[in-house]
Amino acid sequence: MKPFFHLQILFIAIAFSSAHLNAQANLLNARVPQDIGKLTEYQVESNDVTPMAYGYVDDRDVLWSKTIWEIIDLNERVNFPYYYPTDTLNLGPDRRSLFDLLKLDLSRGRIKEVYNSSYFQEKLTYEEIQESLMAIDTIEAGYDQYNAEGFVDPEYINKRRITAAEIKQYRIKGTWYFNKRLGELRYRLLGVCPVAADINIQAATEEEEDLVELFWVWYPDARKTLNQNSIFNSRNSSQPITFDVMLNSRRFNSIIYKEENVYEDREVKDYIFEDALRQLLESERIKSVIRDFEQDMWNN
Repeated sequence: MKPFFHLQILFIAIAFSSAHLNAQANLLNARVPQDIGKLTEYQVESNDVTPMAYGYVDDRDVLWSKTIWEIIDLNERVNFPYYYPTDTLNLGPDRRSLFDLLKLDLSRGRIKEVYNSSYFQEKLTYEEIQESLMAIDTIEAGYDQYNAEGFVDPEYINKRRITAAEIKQYRIKGTWYFNKRLGELRYRLLGVCPVAADINIQAATEEEEDLVELFWVWYPDARKTLNQNSIFNSRNSSQPITFDVMLNSRRFNSIIYKEENVYEDREVKDYIFEDALRQLLESERIKSVIRDFEQDMWNN
C-alpha cells in the first residue's frame, strides 16, 4: 500500500545529490568571518541550481485526475520552514522565508507569471502586486473618529509594506493524476499564494480577522529561483533542502479547502457551514477518494 502524500524518490535523490551551498560554505576553512560563504571555482561549477525538468505527460496517459486547493497553515510546527526567518538582518541574505524570496524575485523580474486568482486568467503588473502588498494601519484616534463621525482623516492612517511575519498561510493549487504509462499516482503543483490578514480601516471590530490572497504565482515559472534558495534543515545543517524540492515532495501539512466541482467555485465551507470538525472530515474524505483510486487500481 502506497502512502497518500508520499515523497517522490526523484526529488529525494535531488535533495541529497545536489544540496546547495549556503552561507555555511567554507565555514571550516575561513580565516576571517568574511570568508564564510565564498565558493571556489570548482564549487561554483558543481553547484547546479537548475531544477530537474518535469517529464512530459501526454494527455492520453492521464487515466484520471483531480485538481485540489489546499491551505498550508504557518501556525503548525511542521510548516515553520516556510515561515521563518521573518527577519534577515542577523542571518544575512542567504536565509529567507518563502514570502521574502517571492517578493525579492518579483522585484528583480525573475518571476513574471503572477495572477489575481488561482485560475490564472488575469495577470498582475508589478505595480498592482505592490499595491496588494500595502497594509493600512489606523491609530487609535482614527478608530475613535470613525466611530463618532463615520470616516477617518488621512493623518490617522499609516501605510506600510506587508512583512513576512504577517503571512498567516499559503494556499496552493495542484493536480493529482494517475499516469497509466508509469502505473502510479503523481502530483503536480500548479500555483502558490501567500495569504495575510486583511487590514481594513473601515472595519475596526474585534471579530476574527479576515484573510486575503495577495497574489497567485504560477509555480513552474518560480521553480528556478526556488531551487536556488534553501530551507534550513534542522536535522543536518550541512545539507539544506531547496524550496523547490520541499514543495514538490510535499514536505508540509495541509488541509483541502476546495476541489474542482460542478458548482463553479464552491469551497468546502460553502456546503458545510460553521462546523470546523465536519469541514476537516470532508477534507479527509477528499484525500481518501484520491488515495483509494490508486489502491483500487490494483485490487480490481
